[in-house]
Formats: sequence, C-alpha cells, structure tokens
Amino acid sequence: MMKPENIAHALRLVFWETTTACNLECIHCRRLDVSQSLSKDDLTTDESLQLIDSIREIGTPILVLSGGEPLVRPDIFDIAKYATNKGLITALATNGTLINDEIALKIKESGIHRVSISIDGADSNIHDNFRGIKGSFAQAINGLNILKSRGIGVQINSTIAKHNAFAIEKIYELAIALGADALHFFMLVPVGCGVNIVQSHQLEAKKYEELLGWIFEKSLENKIQIKATCAPHYFRIMKQKQKQLPPLKKETQDRPKHAMSAITKGCLAGTAVCFISHKGDVFPCGYLPVSAGNIRNEALEDIWNNSSVFIRLRNSKNLTGKCLQCEYHNVCMGCRARAYYQSGDYMAEEPFCIYQPGV
Repeated sequence: MMKPENIAHALRLVFWETTTACNLECIHCRRLDVSQSLSKDDLTTDESLQLIDSIREIGTPILVLSGGEPLVRPDIFDIAKYATNKGLITALATNGTLINDEIALKIKESGIHRVSISIDGADSNIHDNFRGIKGSFAQAINGLNILKSRGIGVQINSTIAKHNAFAIEKIYELAIALGADALHFFMLVPVGCGVNIVQSHQLEAKKYEELLGWIFEKSLENKIQIKATCAPHYFRIMKQKQKQLPPLKKETQDRPKHAMSAITKGCLAGTAVCFISHKGDVFPCGYLPVSAGNIRNEALEDIWNNSSVFIRLRNSKNLTGKCLQCEYHNVCMGCRARAYYQSGDYMAEEPFCIYQPGV
C-alpha cells in the first residue's frame, strides 16, 4: 500500500490507453501510429488484469479506459468488470460511433460509471472534418442517446482549437440539450498528430484566456458540470474571478463536486495523475511523452513513488521562467506538456499563458 510520506501525492486518476486501434482518423490524435487493427504490443488480457491489481495496491483512483478506441478490444468489458469488482470507479473514453443497444447493455453490466464521448462541434461539418470520417457526428450523437436511454452517465469531451472556438457556445448548448451529465473542454496540446496542426489550429494565448474566462462564467449557471482540461491556468483565472463574486455565487462555487469533476488544481501530471500506454509505458499524462518506467519491467507502485520524472514534477520549486515567479503556481503549475513541446524542458514556463506575475 502507499507509503505515508507519499500521501500528498495520492494517485487519483489513471488514464490507460487500452489499445492504439481506432476506427476514426482524428487530425489531433496524440498518437502518430493509429491503425484499424489491434497492436501486438497491446497489454494482453492477463497483463491488463494484473495492471488493475497493481493500481488497486496503490489506492482507489478513478480508472479511465481509453484508446485509440477501447471498444475495439474484444475483452474490454471483462477488463471493466474486473476493475469495478476491485472497487475502482471506472470510466470509458470513446468516440461513441460503435455504441449500439448491445454495446450499451454490456457497458452497463460491466459497472462502468461514466462514458465520455468526443464531440468536437455542434454540427457534422465541424466534427466530421476534425474526426476524419463522414457520419461520425451522427453516430456519436446516436451512441450518446442510446447510453442515456440505458441510464448510463455520459460526459462530452470537446477539443477546442481554431476549427471550433467560434462555436463553443453552441457546443455548450448542445451538451445541455442532449442531457449530458458533464462537458469537458480540452485545449489542444501539440503532441502526436497534433504537432502537424499547430500552425493551422493552435489558439493564441490571448484567445485561450478569453475562452477560459467564458468557461468559468458558464460554470456559474449550474446547468451542467463544466470544466477546462489541459488548461491549468484556468485555475488561476478561477481564483481571480472568484474574488469578485457576490456571496451567493461563492456559495454555489464551494459546493461539493462530483467525483469525476473534483479536480482541485491545474496540471496534475505525475502528482495525482498518470497515463499508461498500450504497451505499459507510464507517463505523467497522455500528452507528455517522457516515460517514467514500464509496468512490464517494474511494479507500478515503485514507478509512481520513486520515478525521477514524477519526483521532479512534484516539486514546484523546479519550475522555471515566470511559472516559478507566479503567485498562482501551486494551483496552476502550467501545462507541462506544452512547456515540453515549446522548449524540450517539461518544467519550463507555460507558453500559452498571458499572465505576468507581479504586474
């Protein structure tokens, strides 16, 4: 079990790339080597169950089964059921296109707590172009509706960049109209295929600031659970804006959050979150390609507690540039993945934050 001195860095969320296989061709995918077929390097069923055992030895983090497209794996429901029986809150991250009544029933029977579906526009034109397959928007909406009819919790994930930033209000309205339980806006991170679209799709820092402020204002409406992901300076913006709220609004903001939304600071890479690749490599997050070890070679608990990568990330004094000087760095930390892309140093300053400390 977890050593007492590491309680401050309890593992709260594990993203596991169950396979690289996927039926879509998304232009922003974190991977370059996606294919329609399962990879021979994917963890086997036995290795997958052993991984769940090793996660459980550390604690009871939320386990997100992702991909690729996890529904391509024929054993995904056996894996999910094993995880839920072990006491882990288990979620499924899917593009939604493969969901039908039969799949929805299997999802429910496996004990999956919530399903996140990627929807990157309020219409088929935006979504289908981004996801690479015509008809994928209609299929995703259909999958979401089937899940809702089965009483399964549904979250919409939407990657925001130049292709859809102008339609963010419509995406918000669509999520509410569809009855989604939550809406998570992911800010594009330049990794994998995403590197190829930086020039054409990456938002300017000033636009990021504007959109993150908008997300905070929408969160006050309490129409849906809403949060910004891969945008740690949202927490700096939130702190700044909360100071200006009247007492009633502050009380609403302080209400307990749902387990799937209860993230209390910005970048949690390596401090409360880790990502496990389809072949067992352990990373601080899915967008920071710096390996901390491999579960096929060493115990996950040892990697989590002792990796030099994780240890470095856990000390905010290792930050450099304006992030180190910022009074909000302990609630933000800046995006370590964007820093790595920009400079090659994952402790460098966040390149897409316009805030100037002390000004």
